[in-house]
This record gives sequence, structure tokens and C-alpha cells, in this order.
Amino acid sequence: MKFNFLQKQTSRREMLRDSATLAGSAFLAHLLPATLPRASAAGYAQQALSPAELLASMRAKFNAVPMETQKLADNVTMFDGPGGAVVVLNGPDGKFVVDTFVAPAWPRLKEALDGLGNAPLKYVIDTHWHFDHTDNNAPLHAAGATVLAHENTRKRMSEPHDLPVLYRGADGALAGLHFDPSPAEALPQQTFAASYKLQANGETLALQHFAPAHTDTDIYVHFQKANVIQMGDVFFNGMYPYIDPGTGGTITGNIAAADKILSLADNDTKIVPGHGPLGNKADLTKFRDLLVTARDRVQKLKSAGKSAQEAVAEKPFADLDPVWGIGIINADQFVQVVYLVL
Repeated sequence: MKFNFLQKQTSRREMLRDSATLAGSAFLAHLLPATLPRASAAGYAQQALSPAELLASMRAKFNAVPMETQKLADNVTMFDGPGGAVVVLNGPDGKFVVDTFVAPAWPRLKEALDGLGNAPLKYVIDTHWHFDHTDNNAPLHAAGATVLAHENTRKRMSEPHDLPVLYRGADGALAGLHFDPSPAEALPQQTFAASYKLQANGETLALQHFAPAHTDTDIYVHFQKANVIQMGDVFFNGMYPYIDPGTGGTITGNIAAADKILSLADNDTKIVPGHGPLGNKADLTKFRDLLVTARDRVQKLKSAGKSAQEAVAEKPFADLDPVWGIGIINADQFVQVVYLVL
């Protein structure tokens, strides 16, 4: 199967497109017709992939992306590549890992973690429930880590999910993607309802739940001494975001989440997005302004009685595309996402 994710040809951008297409594509079930035309005989022949085959194919594509390493502080390191960003606090008290990449990337993630030294794995923290952030919970737990997340993350991971996903072959066909409940060993062993603090390696990690934003499971992790904040998919840096209506996401909540982090950040704060390059306060301010503009424009169309498809036809984000239309989803899809999560 040939996949075209309408991406600029850099490994980072390809990974971002794949990640959001899988992790946040439930909205397409609401937006696309149940049947779409098949490829003509003049095109190349293809067969629809089963949900399991589609997921395996896309995980393999993630795994083809190189992993990059960036030092954020003396004892804080960011790995990014096959499924967003992983941030690690490392020191004599052990390794504290935030998010986990996709499953096929485990050997490389393990090698990267081992390369930080011999300190044991202590904690894995999930920023939210989506698979590209939780796929390697089980092997990290088997290696000694306690998996920590918001209580809603455990709930979502314990449930089956059916996420239709648009794969762009010759026919643009709609295929189903099914997730069984995660195995017991992958579920968070420790959860919290509102906030939690960990102190280790001379650092304080402050974990705080957002009100529903990207999903209803989102948290941020504030490395207070290092002045690093990891936001998960509540922040997509430099591109239109995905907000998941299937598990509680709202654009108002996403704006509130950005406001919360902006109140904590200064001009030197390193802000780790779920997707996109390492950001700062100025980048997050631009993202927050995009969300407000998108909300206001789509709300005006929706209040005027426009359907989602009629709102798309109005091209309300045409002027935004040169800056924001280079990432995970395109402007037409973002109009529809915003329409659903108002």
C-alpha cells in the first residue's frame, strides 16, 4: 500500500504526519461518506488493508524515522523521531521517562536510554492515552519502571477503540483501525486525579492534569529546575493541531491549556510539544493565537447554520495555510476538527 501524507520530505515531518493520522483521526468517521470510489483499472491495483495490517504498516513507517537527541539541561535529554518526543530525567536516583514512542522503536529507545548510563529505570510518565505516546509502556515496566499517568489514561487504555483512518492511496479509501484494550502490563500502575509531584536527581517534576483539551487524559510535566515543560499533544508546534472529539477534546480546553502553560513559562523556558520542533513561549503564543482565530472563524460559520462541509467550502483558513498548513493535517481537515470540538 502506498501512503501519501501530503508532507514535506523531511523525516521529522513524515513522522508527524503518520503520528497524528493514527493517533487522532476518529473525526474522519464523522466527516467522510461511508463509501468512497475505488481506484480505477487505470490506476494501480490495491487491496484494502485490515485494521491490524494498517496499524502494523504505519508503525513500521514510524520506525523508519531516525531518532535525534537534544540536551535540554545537564540531566534532561530529549529524544525525538518515531512517535513524537521522549524526555528523560537522568541521574543517580534513576531514569524518569516521559512518553515512549511506538512499539517497533523499542530497541532504539532502549539503546538510547542505556546510553545515558547505568541508573535504573524508575518511572514512565504518559502525557495522554494515544498509542504513539504509550506503546512502550510494557517493556519499560518490565525493565523496572512504574508507569504513571492520569486516571483517565488508564481508563482509555483499558477500553477498546475503533478509529476510522483515511489512508491516501489511489482511491482515498476509508479503512478501520481497531485497538484492543491494552494488556495489563502496559496500563499505568499508578494514577492521579489532579496533580502529582516527583523529586529526584535534584529536580522537581510537577505533573498537572489539564481540563479536556486534546483529549480528556492530558497532563503536562514541568521540570522546574531545568525550566522545561512537556505538553504532549496539547501543543503542536508550527502546524494545525488535532483535537480528539472521540475522547473528550475541545478547542476551548486547548486554548485554556495553552494559557496555563504561558502563565508558567518565561522567555527561557523550553516547551516540548507532542509534535513539531522544540518550542518556547513565543512559539506557544503563536499556537494559542491560531486556536483562538480558528475557533472564532468556525464558530461564526457554525452559528450561521453552515454544515461542516459548507464551512470547509468557505476556506476560512486560507490566509493561515502558508504558515500552519505544512504539518499533520491540512486546512480542510482542521476546519472540520474545529467544527466538531467547538
